[in-house]
Amino acid sequence: MNQNTPDLCDEFPDIVKVMHVSFRNYGQRESFSGPARTVKCFEDNSKVKDLAAQSGDGCVIVVDGGASMRHALLGDMVAAQLSANGWAGLVIYGAVRDVEALREIDLGVKALGSVPLKTDKRDLGDIDVPVEIGGVRVMPGDHVFADATGVVVMPGSRS
Repeated sequence: MNQNTPDLCDEFPDIVKVMHVSFRNYGQRESFSGPARTVKCFEDNSKVKDLAAQSGDGCVIVVDGGASMRHALLGDMVAAQLSANGWAGLVIYGAVRDVEALREIDLGVKALGSVPLKTDKRDLGDIDVPVEIGGVRVMPGDHVFADATGVVVMPGSRS
């Protein structure tokens, strides 16, 4: 299957869902795709860090951070661990930090923007729950495609 988001929209107009959000690219990989793992959190990246310690198997973490720009939900150390453990990338409805370092890590990272403040760590949030970003409900197992044009989601297997 072609991973170019415009082509996916043309080929599967009744299936593909487009996130209506202008994400910026922060990772070394501009294009990435894979089955979704989801995180819902607010200014606390504890659950993203928990997933980083697991094998990613080419999955994409979709993080609903409530669009907060006050604290970063991803920095260079967690990103390096995600890359080392085989994650394809992240789509973050929130902020990242360590922007220069993220560009050097073999990982896809889409986020709203950046902020230098680290996250609070209170072990709050949920993993593998439905999230909604840019008018798109993402379920664990949906397939996420991200490139320079945007982010699209197609229904996938449900675990």
